Amino acid sequence: MTAAAIMDPNPTVLKQTNVISTAARYIMEHRYRNLPVVDNDGCYLGVFGVNCLLRLVLPRAVVMEKGLDSVAFIHESLADLHERLRKVENEPITLCMKTEVDTVAPDTPLVETLLILYQTKSSLPVVDPGTCKLVGMISYWDVGEKILSA
Repeated sequence: MTAAAIMDPNPTVLKQTNVISTAARYIMEHRYRNLPVVDNDGCYLGVFGVNCLLRLVLPRAVVMEKGLDSVAFIHESLADLHERLRKVENEPITLCMKTEVDTVAPDTPLVETLLILYQTKSSLPVVDPGTCKLVGMISYWDVGEKILSA
C-alpha cells in the first residue's frame, strides 16, 4: 500500500495569486491547518497555514529574528489584532507561504508516509516527482478514516 491509497485526490488548493483574505476565509470556514499552494499549471509551490495568519497578527517585535522572548507587558485587544490582519488582507499569500515543506510521492510506501506525517505534524502534500503536480493531500483525518474503515 502507498500514499496514493490514503490521500485526498481532490484537496482544496490556493493559487499563488490568491490574497491573504481568501486564504483566511478558506482556513477558518473549513478549519484547515494549512492549504497547498499551486501555480496556474497545478505545480506544487508550498503551503499557507494558520501559523502564517498568527504571525501576521502578532506584533512585529515578537516575530522578527531575535525578537522579544516575553510579551506579557503588551496589552492588545482583538480589535488591534484584527486591524493588523486588515492591513495585509489584500497582500498575496506568498507573503508568508512556507516552501520548505516535506512532501511524498504517490508511490511512497504507506508506513514511510505515516512516519513522515507523524514527524511533520501537519498535512502532507503528495507531489508527482516527474511533473511537480500536486496530486493529493494526506491529513490525520484521512489516515484515521482509512484505518477505522479497514
